[in-house]
Order: sequence, then structure tokens, then C-alpha cells
Amino acid sequence: MSPTVPLMLTLVAAFAPAIQPERHNAATSVVTVWKSAVKPIAIFRHVAHEGPGHFATFCDTHGLPWQLLRSDAGEPLPATPQAFSGLVLMGGPMSVNDDLPWIAPTLALIRAAVAANIPVLGHCLGGQLIARALGGEVTRNPVKEIGWGAVRVLDSPVARDWFGSVKTFTAFHWHGETFSPPPAAERILESVYCGNQAFALGPHLALQCHVEMTEALIRSWCEAGAEEIAAAAASPAVQTPQQMWALNAANLPAMQSVAEQLYGRWARGLKR
Repeated sequence: MSPTVPLMLTLVAAFAPAIQPERHNAATSVVTVWKSAVKPIAIFRHVAHEGPGHFATFCDTHGLPWQLLRSDAGEPLPATPQAFSGLVLMGGPMSVNDDLPWIAPTLALIRAAVAANIPVLGHCLGGQLIARALGGEVTRNPVKEIGWGAVRVLDSPVARDWFGSVKTFTAFHWHGETFSPPPAAERILESVYCGNQAFALGPHLALQCHVEMTEALIRSWCEAGAEEIAAAAASPAVQTPQQMWALNAANLPAMQSVAEQLYGRWARGLKR
């Protein structure tokens, strides 16, 4: 048994939102009104072209302070998570199984945040880091996924708590590995090509897919990853850049709406 398992089983019963926000309806969306300022959200970037995207837009729209920490630039990681209201981990082309100097400290920081009930949110590599930190495994996915693809929300109370009335949507994907949910976590999203697209554990959310995407991010990723796309062309779940761009208008607004739902749910747990 992983040494993190007893910790997770003890903590999961105690998880509860740290902030009880006041809400009001504005047009067709639910807007969260924060009664007092929170500490900044730490956003961890692992490669220059994979920034916070729509998550930064969400934070700016709702007046949530955030700080970008550039692991790719060699910036030191904080020793503890207590200076932040939440931790957000972005994606990257590396594997959590690689021998990189920032991976072990990042895993330790995730475990410390979970122990302190500071919410953690991961996108793709970030989700894999959360899984690995808490006792899950990261292994090769049966096929590489690059581009737009349908995902299905599982029918469970935890999944509905995160996704609301959303049952299916088209998400953006770019990964060759996948995680297994750690002990006590619950799988809440799946696709045809990847059974573990998201898991939740109390206030923490790990995503395999990329709901943070913007049109600019998609174009920059296609430029940076042109060789990877070409090498994986035989995969049934890989699209050409032209195919991705052609689907942006139909899929991006709807996915960003789902992202708003997920980010709003996650932000309820932010620490003051």
C-alpha cells in the first residue's frame, strides 16, 4: 500500500468547502461574489507555451488574484503551500515519471496542500502530477489523443456536483499518457480513447483533458507540436492542425462554458 493511502483515507472525510460564497444570477450564469479577499492562487507552468489560458480569464473576471510560477524557467518552488489559496498545475510535454529536478518537490507540495485542505487543480500533466502525488499511477494511454474529442460525464453524485447538468461535451486533448485515480478519489469523466479523463477528491480536481484552452493556445501548441502531430498521425484520436482549427468555432465556446462550471466549483474551496 502506498504511504499516501492512510493519509488520503483520513482526509477525505474531513473535506468541506473552506469558503461559503454568496451567489447571484447574472444573465444565464451564476456569479460568485467573494465576501473578502483571498490569498493568490499559485499557477505552475511547466513549459512556456502551456500557460493558464482560460483559467486566467476566469480568475480575472471574478477578481481572484493569481501568481504564475515558471518551473520551466527554473524558478524555485515554494517550500509550503500556505501562502496560497489554491494550487493550479498546467500541462507539459514531459512525463511525471521523468527524472526532472522540479517533479519531486512538486509532488511534495501537492501532498502538503491536500493535507492542509488547500484545493489543487490539475490540467493534463497537472492532473497526472496530482494522481502520482496521492498514490495513483501514470502509464501510457492505449492511443495518443491530440485534438477535439467527445467526453462523457459519469452518472454519480460527485460527477454531478462538479459538472452540474452537463452530461457530455467535446473537450480538447493532447496526451500520450494517462493516470489512474488515487485511493479514495472518484472517476467522473471518460472518453472512448481514455477511461480516466478526470477524478475528484473532496475540493481537488484532476483533469486529463484541456478545458483551459483558448484559440491562441491551440494555434501555439500546433506550432510547437507539429512534429509530434505528424509522428502520431496513425492514431485514430489525432487530428491535423487544420482539422482542429476548423472545429474551434463549434467546440471552444461550449467547452469554456464547462470550464467555467468546473472552475467555479473548484473556487468554492479556496483558502482565505
